[in-house]
Amino acid sequence: MSADSARWAIQDLIMTYAALIDAGDLAGVGELFREGTLHSGGGRTGREAVENWFRDILILYPDGTPRTRHVTTNVRITVGEDTASAHNYFTVFQAAAGFPLQPIAAGHYDDRFVRRGDEWMFAERTPVLQLTGDLTRHLRLDVVRAAGSSR
Repeated sequence: MSADSARWAIQDLIMTYAALIDAGDLAGVGELFREGTLHSGGGRTGREAVENWFRDILILYPDGTPRTRHVTTNVRITVGEDTASAHNYFTVFQAAAGFPLQPIAAGHYDDRFVRRGDEWMFAERTPVLQLTGDLTRHLRLDVVRAAGSSR
């Protein structure tokens, strides 16, 4: 696999994560970490642990989504033979009944990836939350605080 092909595959993985969160597909998010660790509120490794973490902390609305749009920018990817790393920014927007569209969070992700055959997978994802707005309609803040995380 060429470095360019690897970069496109990894960028697609990064964007798929955002799309799955916004769709409320928490099982799909978990699948992205079937061999990886999400470092948020402690480390959670594997499909079930990651899926359950999001089920515990996210507020989902009657349409099954968190009513968010994750915007991912400034993606920088470094590719090796069977490993890669990435750094990218995120901004989360939310709108819900009685809550007009607004940015609620911004920061960056530090990611590590591994290649299994022709497939790139998350090895580790570390979110770094740097700016917050009103998260009360997005996260179950009591659960987040209990886990010792701000995200």
